[in-house]
Amino acid sequence: MTEKDGPDRVVPSRSAEELGRTERAVMTELDPGARAMVVAGLVLVLLVTFALPHTGSASGFDVLSGSDAAVAESIALPSRIFVVLVLTFGVVMSVLALVTRMWALAWAALAGCAVSSVFGMLSIWSRQTVPDNLQGGGPGIGLIVAWIAVMALTFHWLKAVWNKTNAQLAAQEQRRIAAASGEQKLRLWDGHSAP
Repeated sequence: MTEKDGPDRVVPSRSAEELGRTERAVMTELDPGARAMVVAGLVLVLLVTFALPHTGSASGFDVLSGSDAAVAESIALPSRIFVVLVLTFGVVMSVLALVTRMWALAWAALAGCAVSSVFGMLSIWSRQTVPDNLQGGGPGIGLIVAWIAVMALTFHWLKAVWNKTNAQLAAQEQRRIAAASGEQKLRLWDGHSAP
């Protein structure tokens, strides 16, 4: 976005401050591109895992609500935390980040999904090491699929958050050109004003 001024001088069409504001606005936005479809699919998979058994006869909804089925299966704290984190960050924050395309929400979804991945591993481990004095089955298909899906979601949010879009790179380059042009003008002005 430059205009020719004279035979060899290039003058930016917008000021450096204006370009800086544009760059900051672009930097707060997220463009996941085709990855948005993968993230949406993984969110759908996470929603389906709430209906599947997480252990024994207790579904994800039972674990989330703390129903009698969850109590009968001796659901441990890591499983409850995992289900809450999956619902909060894997589903709600991911949907909000996709809809609003806000960089901060995508970062929150990424961080929450990463923590969820750790609690998913702890949940599976706690289902495999149920004490003999407690009742309860091993990890169910819903728990395993939810853990795999939240790890995949973490990976895709990481790629989406770290990739800069072409618009972000173009805005940075325009600001650099404007700043360099402003410095050049200042040097020329100082050179002409010297005695």
